[in-house]
Amino acid sequence: MTIREMQDEILRLKKEKDVCILAHTYQSDDILEIADFTGDSFGLSVKAQSVPQENVLMCGVRFMAETVKLLSPQKHVYLSNDAADCPLADQADRDFVLALREQFPDYCFVVYINSTAETKAVCDVCVTSSSAVKIVKNIENPNIYFLPDCNLGAFVKQQVPEKNIELMHGGCPTHLRVTPADVKAAKAAHPGAPVLVHPECRPSVTALADYIGSTTGIIDRAKQGDEKEFIIGTENSVRNHLQLACPDKRFYPLSKDCVCHNMQLTTLADVYHMLRFGKPELEMSPELIEKAVRPVNEMLRLGE
Repeated sequence: MTIREMQDEILRLKKEKDVCILAHTYQSDDILEIADFTGDSFGLSVKAQSVPQENVLMCGVRFMAETVKLLSPQKHVYLSNDAADCPLADQADRDFVLALREQFPDYCFVVYINSTAETKAVCDVCVTSSSAVKIVKNIENPNIYFLPDCNLGAFVKQQVPEKNIELMHGGCPTHLRVTPADVKAAKAAHPGAPVLVHPECRPSVTALADYIGSTTGIIDRAKQGDEKEFIIGTENSVRNHLQLACPDKRFYPLSKDCVCHNMQLTTLADVYHMLRFGKPELEMSPELIEKAVRPVNEMLRLGE
């Protein structure tokens, strides 16, 4: 079976079985082409709320499928590859956060969307990389404990100096691979090309960047910018997508090692087999859904 033949069969099966396919931007192009919607994880979860299909297949990692279930508990949610986890999300579990809450009783616990449902359930407010600064500014409590990504937290802390922000020392292994030396080498190789980086990169990297933003923000900046060359400081699949979307521009990876191995686990064949043979759907108790969706709803309230 060729890639095109497999894609055609996936398109037929998803219609036959009433499945909406969501694909995170870090997925490969052959998967993005058969998805109903592509984008950042939270945006996809919101989109799933309004689709007519009762079955939703997430091409991404586990916490993304969990967030879809939190916002659409009546839908049947599936993950394309059961082994696709997020090392960042796994760095702060429920018991760890409860122990922290005993140490910081007067703090508002702000949790990154890149976290498990169990962790969200014991936190107060959720944030995304694009909304974190605005949400933290709008929280009434001046004391904030931000977890699990200390690099995104440091970016927020710099933008919101009026808050007393404590940081958990976790981080995204993919973006932590990018170093200041990578930035200097990329700028020397491609002078004049703006450096666009994700706030999950370490502060010593973001300090050298020309733009700091979410995956969607980086893509929009590259597409809309007048420059003809860009250095992309996030998961390298984004560079591939931009090359197809803007063939008249050139895109260079900030680091060849900026690859999320968990996101790359999902293949087109995984999607095909999921649709053809099925797998157990993502199960979550009503009690967990009720508790874990609260910080997400609080994020939406504070973001209005």
